[in-house]
This record gives sequence, C-alpha cells and structure tokens, in this order.
Amino acid sequence: MLILLGAIFALHIIGIVLLLVATIDNAWWVTDDVYTDVWARWVKINDAWNLTDLPSTYPSNYLQAVQASSVLACIFSILGIFVFVAQLFTLPKGQRFTISGIFQLLACLCIMIAASIYTDRFHLDERNGWYGHCFILAWIAFALTFFSCITYFVLRKKTAA
Repeated sequence: MLILLGAIFALHIIGIVLLLVATIDNAWWVTDDVYTDVWARWVKINDAWNLTDLPSTYPSNYLQAVQASSVLACIFSILGIFVFVAQLFTLPKGQRFTISGIFQLLACLCIMIAASIYTDRFHLDERNGWYGHCFILAWIAFALTFFSCITYFVLRKKTAA
C-alpha cells in the first residue's frame, strides 16, 4: 500500500510540474523567430530575443479564458495534493479519497478547457508555425490529472500492515 501511495503522490507531483511549466513557459505556438505563450510573445530580432505583447488580433475574451483556466488548473491540482496528504491522516479506514479526486477533476477540466480554446481560437490562419512543447505538456497534464482523478475516486484507505 505504501508503494501505491508513493506512486500516486509522484504522479500527482508530476502533473503539477507539467501544469506549471505549461502555464508559465513560453512555447504554446512556435515559429523560427517567434515563441508565443498565453502571456506574451518572444520575437527574435538581430539574434536577440525580445519580449513583446501579444498581438491585438487575439480575441481578448478567449485569451483571458485560457489564462484563467491554466492558472485555475495549477491551483486546483496543488490544493488536491494538500487535501490528499490531509486525507491520508484524517480519512477513516475504508473511505475513498473523493475530495482529492474532485480537485483533480477540476484541474483536469480547467487545463482541457484552456488547451481546447487555444486550439480552436488561436493561430488558425498561420501556416508557418507549430504548437510548442508547452501546448503538448498541457495535454499530457490533462491525461495525468484525469488518471489521478480516477485513481483517487477508486482508491480506498486501508490500514498499514
């Protein structure tokens, strides 16, 4: 049981790290001389990277939804790990880790919303770029948080033997 709890804890920590990197790092959309994330754009001019604002052509309501959903996913996942640790010590034997599962489900839904909106509303007419590693990490974090959510809903607390 201890190995299982350690694996679940490690999976949750990996999910948090992926969510934070996907939210903070600057590579949701990449070209040879532009790196764009949900906060700003890095443009390469004379072999130097310069931070610029996002283009005004971006729909601001959708951009704010992506930003908010990404941040909420991080917050819910971090809260979920604290609740999981608290439930390890307070949850009665035989009960499920439902509250931890709910926080992970919320984190899963938030990052899915952020990545889906970004896919649907941004860079539709740009043909010379590709989705960067942060965008891919967001989808991987979605899968990990969904898996840990299901694990928390199925897992029951047992006594140490």
